[in-house]
Amino acid sequence: MKRLSRIMTVVLITMLLVPFAVFAQGDTEMVTEETTGPVAFEFWSTETQSDRQATIQVLIDTYEALNPDVSIKLIPVDENDMAAQLQTASSAGTLPAMIEIGAENAVAFGVDGLMNVDATQALIDRVGADSFYEGAMKLVESEDGEPYALPYHGWVQGIWYRSDWFEEAGLEAPDTWENIQKAAEYFYKPAENQYGILVGTKPENYAEQCFTPFAMSNGARLFDSDGNLIFNSPEMKEAVEFYAELAKYNPPGPQTWRARDYYLQGKMAMFFYSTYIMDDLSLAEVAAGSLTAENFSDLAGKDFDPELVDHTKMQPLITNTETAGYGVVVTMGLINQPDEAKTQAAADFLRYLYTPNAYITFLHMAPGGMNPVIKGIASNARYQNDPKGIFKHYGPEKMAEISEGMNDIVSFSIVDGKKINAATEVTTQQIIPQMLYKITQEGMDVDAAMAWAEKEMKALLD
Repeated sequence: MKRLSRIMTVVLITMLLVPFAVFAQGDTEMVTEETTGPVAFEFWSTETQSDRQATIQVLIDTYEALNPDVSIKLIPVDENDMAAQLQTASSAGTLPAMIEIGAENAVAFGVDGLMNVDATQALIDRVGADSFYEGAMKLVESEDGEPYALPYHGWVQGIWYRSDWFEEAGLEAPDTWENIQKAAEYFYKPAENQYGILVGTKPENYAEQCFTPFAMSNGARLFDSDGNLIFNSPEMKEAVEFYAELAKYNPPGPQTWRARDYYLQGKMAMFFYSTYIMDDLSLAEVAAGSLTAENFSDLAGKDFDPELVDHTKMQPLITNTETAGYGVVVTMGLINQPDEAKTQAAADFLRYLYTPNAYITFLHMAPGGMNPVIKGIASNARYQNDPKGIFKHYGPEKMAEISEGMNDIVSFSIVDGKKINAATEVTTQQIIPQMLYKITQEGMDVDAAMAWAEKEMKALLD
């Protein structure tokens, strides 16, 4: 087995040794540059799983083969430990030249002066600023529009829905408040054990993930760019009231993501989920856990439906007074270095990671979980041919529609290029999910529940 693994690694390296074109305006250019001498730098990655580290190491080995004067040391770091380890490295003068981090951390580190904005902007210009999805780029920019890091991959959450049911009923796609409510009500048939929608009502993060695009699509925010609490607004109240109305068309009881079982067993019209659901919809062995009677007493279990994926579409954006979507973006960042040669080498390596074959190899480490932030990749034939065979069930058109959600990703935690730490703490303390639970499950009045949530948020600020 070890010998076979080595052979496969060599084959992959050989495939990747071919020089590829970068994305910038479709121009072809070599991704290697001459260096003035041996350069060594560290790359800290949040991909801590051994199989993912192995894939990244193959990409590093390939780049080093093309650039023998460059040496890259891959160091896996848990994202929760990244801030502390960077602080320690900064004090010791041993900062990495390149890191992989979430967009919110990239902004926080950028505000602290760790990120090399000039080198980042130069690299974005080389890759092509117009190549990136706009929403993904906005999540990493300062209030002045300067980039703290480069978006690299991410996942999108949206409404997955039975397009065949919608078509038969003559209903529009669930892309506006009005269309979502109309469909949820139409398909709600509890006497037949069928439900219109799934939104989170348990006091946990899934509920906030479902709620966020509704709030943001109505212009509601938790804080302004100066960190002032503006939660209890008319816009937020409208979003809370609408969410509570949608929850009436849920399966009975407080619900979380687990109720996706209803959809996979043909008993639900719509549900909120990230792109991590793609393999459950398309692969029988992955869907098996949702096709039993074990999780819900009113579900009898069902055989895998291979046609379900063909009858499913995903709506990544919601529109009311604004258009908003929810998702997570992971970035590649260049850290300020006293040695300019390290910065140049790290930038050149990162430019290599954006070449099509290297980029797709990276994304294929987690099909559905790592989605492209570069336009056109979702419909790329090689990207479609993922190792698990998931994307072939969706096709280029659906994949492009899903990735378009990257254009309007929003976050309570980033406002006008500033990271609002208090918003992150609100999420950690699950204040919004608790509020939604009080309203939908305990019958608390909306005004009273919002006043409770506001009091809890103020306590965090104090």
